[in-house]
Amino acid sequence: MNDDIPVARRQSTPAKKAQSSVPALRSRLVLGLVLVGLVLLAGWGIEKLPGSQQAADPQVLEEAGQPSLPQPTVQNGRPSLLGHYAYSEAPADSLRVVGSYRGREVRLRQAAAESYLRMSEAAQADGIRLVPISGFRSIAEQEFLFFQLAQSRALRPEERAALSAPPGYSEHHTGYAIDIGDAQFPQWDTQEAFETTPAFRWLERNAARFGFELSFPRNNPQGVNYEPWHWRFVGDRHSLETFYKR
Repeated sequence: MNDDIPVARRQSTPAKKAQSSVPALRSRLVLGLVLVGLVLLAGWGIEKLPGSQQAADPQVLEEAGQPSLPQPTVQNGRPSLLGHYAYSEAPADSLRVVGSYRGREVRLRQAAAESYLRMSEAAQADGIRLVPISGFRSIAEQEFLFFQLAQSRALRPEERAALSAPPGYSEHHTGYAIDIGDAQFPQWDTQEAFETTPAFRWLERNAARFGFELSFPRNNPQGVNYEPWHWRFVGDRHSLETFYKR
């Protein structure tokens, strides 16, 4: 008989705990429901607070990496965005390689390429080595430059456009524009200081003979920053109409 007592005690003790735990479970359940309700109410209240929709602000979206641009306008009778005119991409089969820069091919339309190569040879005969930095650029490539690289500088679209054209609005899409450097002064590639190099001075005197002109001189009517390295070919009818026809 004594052997049954410990067993009975082990059974009776959990039974009492189970009975006493029912009210506790109910209390905890009620408390949990109350807490959930409070959290939901608090969340609803936060969403309704003024200023809680800041993520929808265009500038905030842009800083988060989402493109935000104003609507195109008409400038001088042509579609324009942030001071840059709209251009179509040159057909791939119309492009010719004129050199390379940091492992990337530089391509121009056939007529522009032939003229650039003649100009480069003439410059070399005068002791100047022109460096082709960037020629044709697709809309996708321009989109990366405008949104990704410029974003790293925390610039607004208007500020970015002073440095780089928005996608679809770059002269580089045409296959007629080229950025040029001086082999003796690579530190001034795509810098305003390029104007101090022998290559720039040579281009000022001779580029027109080969059908090239400076796209964005100082105080240009488009309001684009001065770019002494950026030249465009206007030496045939199609290229001239591309940049000047309205």
